[in-house]
Amino acid sequence: MHGRWLRGSARATVAFVAVYSFAKTRAKRPPPGIPIVRILDRYIGRTVIGAIFVVEVVLVLVFSFFALIDQLDDVGRGNYGVMQMLAYVALSAPGLAYELLPMAALIGALIGLGTLVGNGELTVVRAAGVPLWRVIAAVVKAGFVVMIAALIIGELVAPPSEQAARNQRSIALAAQVALKTRNGFWARDGSSYINIRTVLPGDRVQDIYIYEFDRENRLQVASYARRALYADGQWLLEGLRQTDFRRAKVKRRLVPRAAWESLLNPDLISMVVINPNSLSMYDLVNYIGYLNENGQDARRYQQALWIKLIYPLATVVMVFLAVPMVFGSPRTGNIGQRVLIGAVIGLVFHVFNQGAANLGLVLDMNPALSVTLPTLAALVIAVLLMRRVH
Repeated sequence: MHGRWLRGSARATVAFVAVYSFAKTRAKRPPPGIPIVRILDRYIGRTVIGAIFVVEVVLVLVFSFFALIDQLDDVGRGNYGVMQMLAYVALSAPGLAYELLPMAALIGALIGLGTLVGNGELTVVRAAGVPLWRVIAAVVKAGFVVMIAALIIGELVAPPSEQAARNQRSIALAAQVALKTRNGFWARDGSSYINIRTVLPGDRVQDIYIYEFDRENRLQVASYARRALYADGQWLLEGLRQTDFRRAKVKRRLVPRAAWESLLNPDLISMVVINPNSLSMYDLVNYIGYLNENGQDARRYQQALWIKLIYPLATVVMVFLAVPMVFGSPRTGNIGQRVLIGAVIGLVFHVFNQGAANLGLVLDMNPALSVTLPTLAALVIAVLLMRRVH
């Protein structure tokens, strides 16, 4: 035991010399107006952010590998080959990175802080007179940097990348060209163009417009149906109104019910219709306004908007939660155990976050409450655990 204490003291002494030499070297030519304490802040911040970045890359690679395996069943359908599969997974990676960022923030912060504690660097910093709140502030600042990264990925990178991934996959898998716009879902089926305004659960759609053209691209028939149900390989249209332009005189007719055979199917629609969580806040605000103006249900998109607002803050909360997990009981457990605990907590938070959002829709809860609850619970736990830190 005496030998282990000597080895521990030696490591602490080496750490002290390293930190002191680092601060002294940087102090010879310090930037104007920047004290040594801020240099230590940057050192702690870089360590935590670097660990978070490494964990994020590893998580994205692991989950992308599972996504790759999931896509193997579709290889060979239509023009969907190995290159198209790799392109789809690569284009989906930014959205995956955004979803996994809170988990990566917690695990990375645990690794970064655990490494500093294990090397004795934070012990030396504390012994040098740096208060604990200053160390915590440096960690929280790193969390805000990660939050900014989450905003950039979620607003500027993931939405167009997700749209491109779904579009190229749908085009490769089927003969139709499909697109999701503000005016609904658009698809091409031979010489016909189809516009579906609302996609409902259970292979049902609503407000369908069908435009049929001839080989010279002249409009032949324009059709509108209030709703449609997909069954037995065909669509059953209800409330059909058609305008026929093929004769000298335009002819209109009403059909209560009609069967419509088309290559367009619910699988293609689900491939192209983007999850509201993949839209940017700007697009969500515009689309919510559009739905409200047309008297349509906008709750799902309101919830997605709140997720966009709260999710970046969740990364800061996860980084903050790592502080009491490292400093609360420094003599119990090692870095590996804490990382494992952090991974479990991060996974539980991810599942709870998704479950609370879906449960909010089912129970018709306030979107702000259902989305904020998991992050608020994590923040309360972190504050309670901080009481053990001294």
